[in-house]
Amino acid sequence: MAEHKEHLTKLYKNISQVIVGKNDPVVFTLVTLLCRGHLLLEDAPGLGKTMLARALAKSLHLEFKRIQCTPDLLPSDVTGVAIYNQKTLGFEFIKGPVFTNLLLADEINRTTPRTQSALLEAMAENQVSVDGTTHALPAIFMVIATQNPVEYHGTFPLPEAQLDRFFMRLSLGYPSIDDEVKVMQMQTHHHPIANIGPVLTPEVVAQMQEDVSHIHVAPTVQRYIAEITGHTRQHPDIELGASPRGSIALMKAAQALALVTGQKFVDPGIVKRVVIPVLGHRIILASQARLSGKTPASILQSVLEHVAVPVKAA
Repeated sequence: MAEHKEHLTKLYKNISQVIVGKNDPVVFTLVTLLCRGHLLLEDAPGLGKTMLARALAKSLHLEFKRIQCTPDLLPSDVTGVAIYNQKTLGFEFIKGPVFTNLLLADEINRTTPRTQSALLEAMAENQVSVDGTTHALPAIFMVIATQNPVEYHGTFPLPEAQLDRFFMRLSLGYPSIDDEVKVMQMQTHHHPIANIGPVLTPEVVAQMQEDVSHIHVAPTVQRYIAEITGHTRQHPDIELGASPRGSIALMKAAQALALVTGQKFVDPGIVKRVVIPVLGHRIILASQARLSGKTPASILQSVLEHVAVPVKAA
């Protein structure tokens, strides 16, 4: 496990050459990768969402593809299409951009629900079905989708089923003044993305993904996780609470974060750290809560304050 921490520290430092002053978003991106999950980045334009995806792909020598989601984007533009070959007198499948290691779906809420759903099977089952034939995706496959939470004109909100397929939802947020000055200095002559290269191999990533499940989670911590998600189903400000899939995602995220930080077991402090990015998009607030200005983050924070923390976690 110490070797994994060393690898992940090297990866974090490499990405941080491009993404400045964003410790938690970078760490949680690595957690999502280790859990074979998919990431939703919700932020205003120009805050580094695309650069985070590119820096991750370059750092791991992964194949990277990008699709710009627009209203006229078709499902076949994502998954691929079968074309008749007159020479072989048969149909040939032309793979779409989804056949890659890291797919950036930029402004995913600007494309139609039909096209959004084309990603659903890929994200849930690591495969796509076209004309009755199933095609497997690469072993390392991750979707990083972006959306602008401010501009709603001409957008198609992601349905709950699609949101639930994202392992985490993150926001980079605006940088501090010092960090913004540093970013400007770094880009005076060229972009720092040009200077970074691979620091880990895909094989090392695959091994770490396997080893996440070996991080110990005590029954008391598992119960603590279940009580957190259970409390979201009873909270007066929450119309729809987190499902058991949310509990499983919370446990896996805590295991991955423990691996990143070099711990051999999950403690309640690690669980608390991943609750908001894992569960924030899996709950639906009651209308009165939204009108009063409450957010998923503030309500989940109150949930954590009301759930008793286990004394013995290891």
